Amino acid sequence: MITPAYNAAAVLPRAVASVQAQSLRDWEMLVVDDGSTDDTLAIARALAAGDPRITVMAQARNGGPATARNRALAAARGRFIAFLDADDAWLPEKLERQLAFMTEHGAGLSYTGFWRIAAGRRWQVNVPGSVTRAQLLRGNVIGCLTAIYDREVYGTVEMPDLPMRQDYALWLDLLSRKEPALGLDLPLAEYHRTPGSLSAKRFRALGATWRLYRDHAGLSAPHAAWCLSNHLVRRLIRG
Repeated sequence: MITPAYNAAAVLPRAVASVQAQSLRDWEMLVVDDGSTDDTLAIARALAAGDPRITVMAQARNGGPATARNRALAAARGRFIAFLDADDAWLPEKLERQLAFMTEHGAGLSYTGFWRIAAGRRWQVNVPGSVTRAQLLRGNVIGCLTAIYDREVYGTVEMPDLPMRQDYALWLDLLSRKEPALGLDLPLAEYHRTPGSLSAKRFRALGATWRLYRDHAGLSAPHAAWCLSNHLVRRLIRG
């Protein structure tokens, strides 16, 4: 799995511990320090020193999550590519159950439900059993911390180097090659929403989603506006 880390000294040990607690023991974790100015790199190296399945790479300067993820992707040796940001965590049966699900159903891209945690509150995010590219354009239902894609199906596909919404763009790119993606509606991960200006972040995210529709997906302005309105409704429902 691929873990970009930027100034994540306080949370990276939790993410690594959640991977080490997996019931499926055969994995590799690629942690990329993205030019952190805190102790992230030192902590990552200390964690890796005790577990040969963890590889740490360091970026000389901050290049953003897509650049960090793609560096790890280039070094990855496994068939299945999974993503886990440094401030999130997996439940112990995440890999075992999801990979069994993918094998059973022949899924090239899969995702699961997850727990969203913020301000002491925890609620479950449910996901549909499948999603096509056209459906995904109306709202991203694939949480990056839950996604796994199979390189035997798609090959090695990099995450588009966008300021935001890189993961969303990747799912759309993958589904343009083969669809649908399949969902396992079990909460197998924990998304930890960090403090900050939520309204400001949402405003920036909406702008990034609009640019994704127009510039990356190549949608017309009316189609992009229709997709964005659907996206907004789904976000309001999900919370």
